[in-house]
Amino acid sequence: MPRSARKRIARWIGSGLLAAWAIVGAWNVVKPMPRGVVVDGAWSALHEGDVQFLRDITAADGYGHPIIDQQIFDAAFRMIAAAQHFVVLDMFLFNEHRGANAAAPVHRPLAAELTRLLIDKRRADSHFRVLFITDPINDVYGGEPSPELETLRAAGVEVVVTDLDRLRDSNPAYSALWRLAIGWWARGGPGDWPNPFDAGANRVSLGAWARLANFKANHRKLLVADGADGVLHGLVTSANPHDASSQHSNVALAIRGPVLGPLLASELAIARFSGWKGAALAVPERAASATANGAAEGAPASSGAAGRIRIVTEEAIADAVVERLQSAAAGDAIDIAMFYLADRGVLRALRDAAERGAAVRVLLDPNKDAFGREKDGIPNRPVASELVAGSEGAIRLRWYRTHGEQFHVKLVAVRGRDGYWLTLGSANLTRRNLRDYNLEANVVVETQRESALELAVLQWFDGLWTNRAPAGVEYTAEFGAYADPTQLHYWGYRFMEATGLSAF
Repeated sequence: MPRSARKRIARWIGSGLLAAWAIVGAWNVVKPMPRGVVVDGAWSALHEGDVQFLRDITAADGYGHPIIDQQIFDAAFRMIAAAQHFVVLDMFLFNEHRGANAAAPVHRPLAAELTRLLIDKRRADSHFRVLFITDPINDVYGGEPSPELETLRAAGVEVVVTDLDRLRDSNPAYSALWRLAIGWWARGGPGDWPNPFDAGANRVSLGAWARLANFKANHRKLLVADGADGVLHGLVTSANPHDASSQHSNVALAIRGPVLGPLLASELAIARFSGWKGAALAVPERAASATANGAAEGAPASSGAAGRIRIVTEEAIADAVVERLQSAAAGDAIDIAMFYLADRGVLRALRDAAERGAAVRVLLDPNKDAFGREKDGIPNRPVASELVAGSEGAIRLRWYRTHGEQFHVKLVAVRGRDGYWLTLGSANLTRRNLRDYNLEANVVVETQRESALELAVLQWFDGLWTNRAPAGVEYTAEFGAYADPTQLHYWGYRFMEATGLSAF
């Protein structure tokens, strides 16, 4: 074959491979989400006692000793213990890994506590159903079997590891190559590569690292159970039952009522597209309808209600947050407490709200601690500098003082003239969390001003913001403590946010 012909064939092959890479990458950025997963829930009436705000707080005293005050998983365990026929859990991190600071004495063995409780429920009643949905991060993407998941399976728990290939690709440049070539050979199991999450754990294969680089997750943290009162009870939170995460500061809402129906249906859809073949759950008659006693979209809550509540997941979270920020006006007060803040739509809405005269307070994790390893402050530090400078100081910002743990909260609250608005859950305010790449779940609540919910959240936020704490404890630091106006870090975070080549 002439040399020129070989060159033409090589060009055709190269062009074909490049076209295939581009087509696969583009399609998997915009393809539909799996059927039944996304929830943009209708409003349901909220009555007194239907929601409870919970928080975990970690700080350090003047000697550097940890001070830990936790509520979330104690409430979750009580909810599971009281469940009558079933409990469905979806937890992103569920393992005993403790990261690089494995010797730290303050870790709570959350994974073991939850495992024992679920097994005890099954032993007490063999007909009790436990559906446990989680992310492949817990078996290191096939690199190391999860002892917790294997123990649950042996006890009759229905364990489902989410099929992430069914989700969109947040990192399309790499994930297109993964789908075309790498995924065919990238197998899990033991190997010669270090465990990416626990330096002291068994080594894993290159295939596990190759799967990790897709940078997407079932990031939800929630449970739904049937209570003795015949209605659904649930918990939506930012907290993971994960030993290395047990020190983190987090928030949650404990919820009861039909509003949890769409969330339960969404969880079953995740299980099914991930291969679950289980029988239908015996949902109590009073809990079967997600709209019973509810209010239609845009309608006021029913007579005697204290407010209204709905479930939002994935991009519906972004829509809810941006819509409420865009309606904030002079006299309104916006409070944000967040582990990661980077989404461009949210940042624009915040700056615009401040320009209209809304009072904006932002409390951020400094992005310096990651399970015993030191981080570089991206994205929060350049984002913070952008917000403060861009608003000419109108947006006030403080940092949570972390000491090896994380300020892992994901909460947005707006105190308006006519009511109080709140959302919290698993979603950071980033492209990956808000734009239909990860699986995420939040609750949105509206109440009258000075409701019990507003007062509880405001007391918590103000206490952190003003350092209203025992002597020697400082929860938060002023903006200047971690300000980072450097152009290198600013454009670095912009590139990572836009391309998906990041862990946030």
